[in-house]
Formats: sequence, C-alpha cells, structure tokens
Amino acid sequence: MQRPSTATSSTATYRPPQVPSVDEVAAKERASRLATRSIKTEAKVEGLKRLIAMLDLTTLEGADTPGKVRSLCQKARQPDPNRDSPSVGAVCVYPPLVSVAREEVAGTDIKVASVASYFPSGQAALDERVEEVERVRDAGADEIDVVMNRNAFLSGEYGRVHREISALAEASGDAHLKVILETGELETYDAVRLASRIAMDAGADFIKTSTGKVKPAATMPVTLVMLEAIRDYHLDTGQKVGMKPAGGIRKAKPALRYLVMVKETLGDAWLTPERFRIGASSLLNDLLLQIEKERTGRYYSKRYLSLG
Repeated sequence: MQRPSTATSSTATYRPPQVPSVDEVAAKERASRLATRSIKTEAKVEGLKRLIAMLDLTTLEGADTPGKVRSLCQKARQPDPNRDSPSVGAVCVYPPLVSVAREEVAGTDIKVASVASYFPSGQAALDERVEEVERVRDAGADEIDVVMNRNAFLSGEYGRVHREISALAEASGDAHLKVILETGELETYDAVRLASRIAMDAGADFIKTSTGKVKPAATMPVTLVMLEAIRDYHLDTGQKVGMKPAGGIRKAKPALRYLVMVKETLGDAWLTPERFRIGASSLLNDLLLQIEKERTGRYYSKRYLSLG
C-alpha cells in the first residue's frame, strides 16, 4: 500500500477540509440494516475463512512473555491443528516482543504488528513517541499501531494532531502505520469523521477504532462512519486507506456483519488483508468452530482448539 502523500499542505498550517456532518440516526439505522443481511452457506464459509486471514491476532497484556508470544505465533501459523486453514494476517504485540514474533513467523506471509507511541494513552512528548516508533520499526515490525492525541483533538488543535501523526508516519518508514482514534473518547460521530480525515491526510495507512482498553470500542455505526470517511478520501485523492475495527468483536456472526459493511460501503477492493483487518484476541476460535459447523453440521469440542 502506498502511503498517502502529505505534500499538498504544510503540517504547520494544516487546516482540515470540510467533512460532511453525520446523521447519527441514519448511521445507526443503516448499520442495523446491514446487520440483517442473509449470508448463504457457501458464502458464509468463504467469509469465515477470509476473516481468519484478516485477523490481527493480539496479545497486549502486562504478563506477556516470550513463551506466550511464541505460542500465539504458532496459533497464527496454523489456527486449526486438525484441518488446513488460512494463517492470520498479523500478530500484534508490545514493542519488547517484536523480535520474538519476527523470528517465529519468519518465512510466512504473517505480518508482525506492534503498538507504539506510548499505547494506549499516548501521554508522552512527541519526540518520545517518535523514538518508540523508530525502535519498533528497527526491530522489524511490518505494521505499527499508534494512538492519536485525543487531548489535542478534543481541544480543537487539529494542526497539532496532523503534525504529530505526520511525524509518526515519517518515523515508521516502510512499515504500515495504523492510527487508533479511540472512538469511545471522541463523543460524537462528527468527531469520528473529522479525526478519520485528519489521520488520513497525515499519512495513515490504516485507521483503527480503538485500543481495546476503552469502552465502547468498535461498534458497527462508528465503523460505518469511518468506512464512509475512507470512501470519500478515496474519491478526493485516489488513495486507498485501510480500516481496522478493534475491541469487543469476539464472535463470528458480528464479524461477518463487519465484512458485509465493508463490501457494501467500499467494495471488493477492500476485502483483502492489505486493506481490512480485525483486531481480536478471542475471535479466532469461534471462526474455526463456525467453519466446522458449516462443514459437518456439528461443532468441534473446544478442547481440540488451542487457547492461545
């Protein structure tokens, strides 16, 4: 994915373009309608497999160890020990464990993602956040998930938000930059829409709903607002920016609804791991259980699936 250019406007004088106001009632109603779409068996199995390939299999706990990350990477490579299944899109870990993950997924298509910029709060000076991004980039991260400065955004300091994200994008080098808006703290859909545009103007390769540490995290209406912002940005610039809902998506059924929403809002070009991811730590096993149910008419016992 080619990073959006920021050359058209000085980061020092950046002013966000006018973005459409969001009709909250209409957004909720459309998201609700999309959630009712019927998916036939063959298409459902294909959707479940595609979701596995779009997963960022994540562990972001204070008790994470190299052993836990190695186990996670094994699960990422071979999600179902009893049947062939796609590998996941990426494993996402804290910065000190990037090198462990890098070693474990070597020779596969699985990306290594790391959170950075003082995740999840982002409460550090910009030079410290930039330094952490550079550190995980140099450790071998393919993708870097950073947090937007919500204090600056909510204070109306949009130029500062743009300048900071631009600096993080530059620091990430060839690694893809996913910018977390933390939508649960943005208060309105209009704010979500504006934050999405600023992040994309500043060079985000993906925009992401949440850290998973704040509730509400990903919701269908918020994700729809962000997808529509991506659509409008693509129409304005020709650039294709990815989307990552994260936090609270634990079951296959709602995950399929997100896939339907992406298809109907952005089209098939976004139905790839390069442009759509789901951040999850517990979704994978339910996807595997549902695939087995569609194949055989019965569920696996969970004891046949690893807990990692």
